Amino acid sequence: MGFALQNANASRILQKFGADVHELSWFWIIAPLTGLIVQPIIGHYSDNTWGRFGRRKPFFLLGAVLASVGLILMPQSEIFIAFLPALWVGAGMLMIMDVSFNIAMEPFRALVGDNLRTDQRTLGFSVQTALIGMGAVVGSILPSFLRWAGVTGETESGIPNDLIWSFIIGAAILIITILVTVITTHEYSPQELENFTDEKAHKDAIGDEKPARLLDIFEDFAKMPTTMRQLSMVQFFSWFGLFGMWVFTTPAIAQHIYGLASDDVKNPLFDDAGNWVGILFGVYNFVSMIFAFTLPYIAKQIGRKKTHAISLIIGGIGLISVYFMPNKEALIFSMICVGIAWASILSMPYAILAGSIQPKKMGVYMGIFNFFIVIPQIINALIGGLLVKYLYNDHAIFALVTSGVSFLIAAALVYKVKDVDDIVQN
Repeated sequence: MGFALQNANASRILQKFGADVHELSWFWIIAPLTGLIVQPIIGHYSDNTWGRFGRRKPFFLLGAVLASVGLILMPQSEIFIAFLPALWVGAGMLMIMDVSFNIAMEPFRALVGDNLRTDQRTLGFSVQTALIGMGAVVGSILPSFLRWAGVTGETESGIPNDLIWSFIIGAAILIITILVTVITTHEYSPQELENFTDEKAHKDAIGDEKPARLLDIFEDFAKMPTTMRQLSMVQFFSWFGLFGMWVFTTPAIAQHIYGLASDDVKNPLFDDAGNWVGILFGVYNFVSMIFAFTLPYIAKQIGRKKTHAISLIIGGIGLISVYFMPNKEALIFSMICVGIAWASILSMPYAILAGSIQPKKMGVYMGIFNFFIVIPQIINALIGGLLVKYLYNDHAIFALVTSGVSFLIAAALVYKVKDVDDIVQN
């Protein structure tokens, strides 16, 4: 839910505070940059920390508290205008949210891997994707719902009150649901995890029982499994495309569908476009939630690689189709296609990866795997705005077309991946 609120509305908020359309990707660079640094470190320490509150759960709680602060303050950044420009504060709150989501996210994925057998992981990550979709649907449509419910008015900077209250509600729900997870979810101790492995995996995982060091991350990176290396390029082009979609959909729809100029952010139609983007993002998250339940069955029939490749092709077609749509309602078809790809991106790579990782290294390798999510986003952040300004002449719609092409390249690269679990089963 927190990610959905951020993805659908951060660009809109930053533009309200004064950011130009070609500058948006530079503000969004904070997200992948913090992930590049934070997630492997958090993964390493969650692998090697065990206390009265568990192994992964303390990181969920810390991340949730910090993320809630960012969610509450980002759309209200102008309250700090006496000290700093609202745009700077807004970017700072975006950074706090991103760091916090990163603190919580990878230990959570590692917990899914910890708690499931190999034959359960496709279903497990698919269920996780469905739950992500449920929260994201609520977060995406919440501003429009509150406006429909009668929440009106705006701040001096033009931030609608329905958006402010959406972020506050999102922060409250984030804290409540994370607390439910922390209180009710069982974690296996390191000793229990060792007992679940066979003799060879047990020896490989335990090794010489040397003390864990932060520098071990670099050694783990050099020794990453072959499957992880092969998945890295698939992830690169998948997340290059996703980043472009998240950053530029609002300005693209405002210009291409609503007919606004790239700098016309004070027009009421710009807020209408922003709320419609929230609905569209709700559509793709709803589709991903539904499609996630079918992924285990499809993967069992045709394999996880082919399932992921076909899903990416459908998503690529969806993003490219935005350019050709005649009206805002037709964009629902585009987002249905994106939702299919999003469901697969959130589950298939992790299900494939988990089978190639030693249980003791689950957290750190999930964190290292994040390199191949954040590096393409950093590259897109650096060049995406320049492409929009100088190559696309401030027409953000072409950034979405580029994202669609990136999905198609990712689909082609899936076929080079070695799925260890599939090979074992066959």
